[in-house]
Amino acid sequence: MSRLRVDPTWADVLVDNAADVDTADRLVRQLRACEVAALAFCRLLERWARGDAVPPTPGGRQAALHRAADRAETALAGLEGPLGRYLLELEPERAEGRSWYGAPGAAEVLEWSPVLDRAGVRVSALRVTQAYLELAVFLRALAGLGDGARIGSAPDRSALWAGLFDLRENLLGRAVEDLRALAA
Repeated sequence: MSRLRVDPTWADVLVDNAADVDTADRLVRQLRACEVAALAFCRLLERWARGDAVPPTPGGRQAALHRAADRAETALAGLEGPLGRYLLELEPERAEGRSWYGAPGAAEVLEWSPVLDRAGVRVSALRVTQAYLELAVFLRALAGLGDGARIGSAPDRSALWAGLFDLRENLLGRAVEDLRALAA
């Protein structure tokens, strides 16, 4: 008899550590929305960096960036409540937990000014750089949490709390402001 094997994901780590499954479910749904929006934002910019000028006009590219930033900002803004509630309920056994994801790597630190100029998109390159950086780190953090779950080395409750707290501080601060400005 064969069995399907399903590897655990970052969502399983959150559910397994949750005090209330409903709180974890709300957080997982919102994190997935954030993940989808962040991927769309980052991939749009990465396509332009490779020279793939889609949409074909500067005005279309400008509108595409505005839409991607708006989707990401909306998803992140909706994260505050579920993430705050989850952190409150998580209550780690010790407050000395270490974050389970690393600092930005060289791949996340890019200068977007030449790419935006070439694409004919007139927005703040600094805001694009900061938003891209925070969203790329967020995506890498979720991927790392999922990888840890798959190999059986998910963070303990203290480290999970610390990492989620760090993500909240980074994403719900400057990243939301930058995305809101880019969407305007």
